Amino acid sequence: MLKSLLVIMMSSVLVNNYVFSRYMGFDRMFDTSKKAKKVGSFGLLVTVVMVLAALVTWPLNAFVMEPLGLNFLQTVCFVFIIAGISFLAEIVIKKCFPALYTELGNVWPLILCNSAVLGVTLSNISAGYGFGESVFSSLGCGLGFLLAMWMFGGVKDRLEIAVPPKYFKGIPILLISAFIVSLAFYGFGGIIETIFA
Repeated sequence: MLKSLLVIMMSSVLVNNYVFSRYMGFDRMFDTSKKAKKVGSFGLLVTVVMVLAALVTWPLNAFVMEPLGLNFLQTVCFVFIIAGISFLAEIVIKKCFPALYTELGNVWPLILCNSAVLGVTLSNISAGYGFGESVFSSLGCGLGFLLAMWMFGGVKDRLEIAVPPKYFKGIPILLISAFIVSLAFYGFGGIIETIFA
């Protein structure tokens, strides 16, 4: 059981990385900060919101929505749940960690509108995961998002000192770089199952 949960989590981090394989939350890649601490804090915050969303949405879907035949309302309900979790996380961090709240600035709309958070909750249910699998998948997806943010922050730092051709400056070179990094993640495809076999 633990082995299958670790496979789900590690494949969510590396193989099924929501940023590079499903392009969810990809818009945040272009807004990554140069400060590694801020990127790390934002990535951990997204991870916490993903896990909390899985903890709330899976039981709601399994025990309320499916028995009543309300599956068509999943997306709407999950958006409201994610908004509530983001709001509560903002309040808790503002009260308990005021320095972190000040450092992060106004990132709450970024978390609320992050398609990866909603995508994880919907994908967990459509994949038929149980409660534990859903939580581990969400944790892996959040850590994969954090890893992608850190990696792309480093790529952006290197691109600032590089001198690309005139027509590749700006967004084109960022997209090409994202493609190359996503190929690196694609290379992990067969490794995860082999490691835990």
